[in-house]
Amino acid sequence: MIAMLDGKVALVTGGSRGIGEAVALRLAEDGADVALTYQNSAERAARVVDRIKALGRRGLAVQADSADPVAVRAALEQAVAEFGRLDVVVNNAGVGVIGPVEELSLADVDRVLNVNVRAPFLVSQAAVRHLGEGGRIINIGSCMAERAAFAGGSLYAMSKTALTGLTTSLARELGPRGITVNLIHPGPIDTDMNPDEGPGAELQKGFTALGHYGQPSDIAQAVAYLAGDAGRYVTGAAIAVDGGFAA
Repeated sequence: MIAMLDGKVALVTGGSRGIGEAVALRLAEDGADVALTYQNSAERAARVVDRIKALGRRGLAVQADSADPVAVRAALEQAVAEFGRLDVVVNNAGVGVIGPVEELSLADVDRVLNVNVRAPFLVSQAAVRHLGEGGRIINIGSCMAERAAFAGGSLYAMSKTALTGLTTSLARELGPRGITVNLIHPGPIDTDMNPDEGPGAELQKGFTALGHYGQPSDIAQAVAYLAGDAGRYVTGAAIAVDGGFAA
């Protein structure tokens, strides 16, 4: 049986850990060659690439701070140069700063908006000239864009809410070219950045209808759906994979 993404090339930003790692591996399982970006841990990124290669696919790790506009675009171009094409872009890299609004610094604002808003725009902008018919752009948002369940999330929620406008506008613009653009809103997901036994975990579980955290694989499965042929008629959509956080 031919894997549904056989012959395709995907770029996953922030693909060395957590949700990004799960997405990169799932796309490789489905047949794609995968390039991923990482910020700090070359060793961890290399391990993900090794797992991609063990699946019989090509893998590439590119160091790029998503706050650096030159680096994020260069990473995409490096992936295209290495693999010769680009079919799927997953804007996953993100950063969160949670705290009272009066305590947030300008540096906090710049960092969060640069990584969570500017970088997805710039990566998508650079990707458009490489994506052809059937291309996919998949943005990773947050359930906090849909529901302000607790105080202190204004900056992070603002940044993730911006992805709704980016997604719907690009979907409209790129639809005639056969490129779909969608948004996934994860709920509380068990990662090293937000472990299900960590501070505030019980509070977050209580905000979900299911009463527990999700796993990175839950988000990866949604990405795989949108990236594959089954998602060909879905564009401009925001899909909540949040355990009922926004219900």
